[in-house]
Order: sequence, then C-alpha cells, then structure tokens
Amino acid sequence: MGDYFALLKPRVMSLVVFTAAAGLYVAPGSIHPLVAIAAIALIAIGGGASGALNMWWDADIDARMRRTAARPVPAGRITPAEARNFGLVLSALSVLLLGLVTNFAAAALLAFTIFFYAVIYTMWLKRATPWNIVIGGAAGAFPPMIGWMAVTGGLTPAPVLMFALIFMWTPPHFWSLALFMKDDYSRAEVPMLTVTHGRPETRRQILIYTLLLVPTSLALAFSSVGGPLYLALALWLNAAFVRRAAALRRRDEAAAAADRFAAEKRFFRLSLFYLFGLFVGLIAEAVLRQIGLELPFWPALF
Repeated sequence: MGDYFALLKPRVMSLVVFTAAAGLYVAPGSIHPLVAIAAIALIAIGGGASGALNMWWDADIDARMRRTAARPVPAGRITPAEARNFGLVLSALSVLLLGLVTNFAAAALLAFTIFFYAVIYTMWLKRATPWNIVIGGAAGAFPPMIGWMAVTGGLTPAPVLMFALIFMWTPPHFWSLALFMKDDYSRAEVPMLTVTHGRPETRRQILIYTLLLVPTSLALAFSSVGGPLYLALALWLNAAFVRRAAALRRRDEAAAAADRFAAEKRFFRLSLFYLFGLFVGLIAEAVLRQIGLELPFWPALF
C-alpha cells in the first residue's frame, strides 16, 4: 500500500492540493463543509492519478536519476502496467465523483488538468524541449481554478490571476532544483534548461521569470480576493525572492560547486515558502471579509 501511495507523489502534490483548497475557500458563495472536504480530496486524488501516470511513462528516466531511482516502478516493486491502470482508474473516479459532488465544469477542468500533465507535459514536452517546465507548468497552476469552480461553477479574473501566479512561479522554482540536479537530468537525457543552455543561462532565466512574477503576484492584491494584508505580504515575499534571484544570477559556477549549491537549495526552499505564503495571504483576506474587517474602500480592480 505504501508503494501505491508513493505513486501519487504526495510530497509534490501537497502544495498543489493546498492551492486548490485556497481557491475553494476564497471563492464567493457557499459550499457545505462536507462537500468542500470531498472536493479537495477528489482534486488531490486526481492530482495523484496524474502523478501515477507520470511515473508509469517516465520509469526509464526515473531509473537513471539518483533522486527518483527508488520510486516504486523503476525499483521494480510495482509494474508499469499496474501504475498505468492505477492512474487511469483514479483519474476516471476523481473526475466523475467531482462532477457528481460539485459540478461538471469543475470536473471537466480536473480532467483537462490530468490530461495536460500526463500527456502534454509528461509524454511530449518533457523530452522534447528545454522549455518543458514553462509550458507544462500550467498543469500545476489549474488547481485553484478547479477549487474556485467547485464553488461557483464559473470563472472570474481572480482565479485566472491565481493560475497566472503559479504559472509564472513554476519556472524559477523548478530551474533552481535543476541547478543542483543537473547531473541527474544529463544522465537521463532530459532536455532541462541547465542541460541544453547551461547553468549561467538558467540563472539568468530564473531572474527574468522572478521579475515577471512580481507584477503578477501584486495584481492579486487588487482583485476581488486581495487586500492590504495580502499586498504587504506579497511585497515582503517578492523583495526576498528578487534579492535571492539576483544573488543567484551573480553566482560563480566554481563557488557554487564548492559550497555544493547551497544558495540554489536555499532559493528552492524559499520558492516553496513564497507560494505558500501568498496563498495564506489570500486565505487571511477571506477570513477578514467573513468577519467584516475588510477595508470598504480597497480598490478591487479585477
């Protein structure tokens, strides 16, 4: 059972599930608590199903990477067919049940998310282009929109901005991981940016995407789910994120190798805290609105 649970990529999917729960919580309207719990669980299962399909297709890559060689399929504890069937069954169940529990608009978006991650990213982009994570990152950006649609049945600019936030955050997050995992990707012949363009160019792209991330994250402050508390938190987190990205851009490769890419690892951990903190800010704003403490004159532009 532990191996089947590992197929769901619980550590990778935990932040995805959290953003889906945040999208559901901040959405306008009401939803029964049990329905909300069921919706979050089904989104989590759907995300895990896409992880299982990813492990089935990428078993050859995983076997050549130190970070992934112990996963159930390359280690031989679960056969590729079992992983594939497990992913397909969970995909179908999660989509069908989410449609029955909430609405079929949310279910359709969950189905598209699974398809995008398993087919567009895993089967095509990952092995085809160094910009795989830029385009493929959309799969991890859909969950807050799914959570929102589970409550409302539709979309407004606010959940689209949440999507844009995660979409722009994904490249610097994964490229910082690739900086200290380059040998793994080279060994597996995955065309990650560090492999095709080198670490210096990857550092430059991290800074570029981090700078593009700033206005995207700040725009949420002036949406229907934002507010002054979120804005203050976003300014603080963005200042820290940009400062670290600029420091990475200036890194000397010899110095980075000498300290075993400690700064790159710290940036990777900061990226996790950054996204988590921004969504906590959105949840805090929703709590303030629920207890009547929001600022009535705050400019909600989106």
